[in-house]
Formats: sequence, C-alpha cells, structure tokens
Amino acid sequence: MTAGVRAHARIAARDDGRGGTSLPVLEGDGPLALRRTRGLGSEARVMLVGAMSGPLGGDHFTVEAAVAEGARLHIGSAAATIALPGQAKGESHYDVRLKVADGAELHWLPEQLISANGSDLNVSSRVELAAGARLVFREEQVLGRAGEEPGRIGSRLTVLLGGKPLLDQEVTCGPGAPGGWDGPAVLAGHRALGQLLVVRPEFAREPVQAQLLGECASLVPLAGPAALVTALASDALRLRRVLDEALNSLCGDA
Repeated sequence: MTAGVRAHARIAARDDGRGGTSLPVLEGDGPLALRRTRGLGSEARVMLVGAMSGPLGGDHFTVEAAVAEGARLHIGSAAATIALPGQAKGESHYDVRLKVADGAELHWLPEQLISANGSDLNVSSRVELAAGARLVFREEQVLGRAGEEPGRIGSRLTVLLGGKPLLDQEVTCGPGAPGGWDGPAVLAGHRALGQLLVVRPEFAREPVQAQLLGECASLVPLAGPAALVTALASDALRLRRVLDEALNSLCGDA
C-alpha cells in the first residue's frame, strides 16, 4: 500500500503598526503553496495554490492560520479543491485550524471542495475566536463532477467564541453515509451544499432576523453575535450566487 502525502500550511498575521497587516509566517509544503496577493486597505490577502492534485486517498492536509489583535486577513484559493481516489487506500483528511484574536478579523473564503467519484474525504474545521473577533467563514461542497456520482465526504465545523461553543455541526454525504442523506429531509437531490458564518460584535446589539433566502436557503441568528446561512443548490454556480448575495447583505464591505 502506498503511503499518502502529508502537507502543512501555516499563516500568521499581525498588525504592522503602520495601519496594515504583516505576515511573519507564510509557509506551505508539498501541495499546499501560499502566495501573498494585493490586499485592500489594512487587509493582507493570501491565496492557497494547489501545487498538485489532491487530496488523494490516504493524504492528510492541514491549514493553520492565526490572526493577532488589530490584524485583518483574507484567505482564498486559486481554484477548487478536488478530492480524488488514489493509489493509497483509506480515507483522506483535510484539517483547517483558525484562531482570531480580540480586535482581529479573518475572512476564510476558499473555492469549492469537489468530491469526485471513488474518493473518501473527511474535512475538519475548527475556529477559535476571542470575544471581540470578527469572522467570515464560507464552506462549499460539490458532490461529484459533471455527470458523475460523488465520493463520500464527511465535514465537521466547530466554532468557539470566547472559549464557549458557538456552532458545532457535522454532515456526511455519498456512499457509506448514513441512510437518507440524499432524501427529502436532507439534500433532496441537490448536489451542492454550503454555509456562510458571519461573526460581528455589532450583531450582539442588533441581531439579524431569521429569513428564507429562496427555496433552499435560510439565514438564522445564532446565540451570540453571529449569523448562519445554509444553502442547497443544483450546482456550484447557483450555490455561490446565493452565498454571495447573503454575504453582501450581512456585510457589504466584505
């Protein structure tokens, strides 16, 4: 059996003392390459660039980012991530670990994660926010490429605010997932699912109002200064349109 690839990317963002954000740590190995791009105002921008296909079966990728007080960081990706079967047997793993300090802001806005036929991927995202932190976190999953049945994908998102749970949810889709994952109570035949979490201190004073955002999307306030959008769509483009409209409505400057 061929061993999978292990890759680790690390980002640290700090207030540079001149009205901007510095990146004292910006390093990635293997297929996880990091590139700094032009930011807006005090914000630093980093693109995650896949240097090779993956994650494949048996691979384990980890991305870590820490944003210190006064810093603003935007993380995106150059292209969608495609989970593929590989020569190594077993599950692949993609871990995201994010920490945002009081008075800091992080936008995590990567492209979609596509679960190709035959793949088996577990995604684990953990976000630790200080009480005065600000966050925009988008997660999008596409089940299968065009005309293709999906692989299995399990995803868990855990968010702590001030050391207390804000959100902890898990979903598994595809072959081997618990029965009913594609039924009317879960995906109802849709092949793209996503969520958008926005945390802003001002939401504590003026909570967002729960509302439907079309037939298969909703916006709900959480028990804290946060709002959660969940959406289903027939494809990635329609899903992105819904989430972009929701993001613009919640914070038009994002």
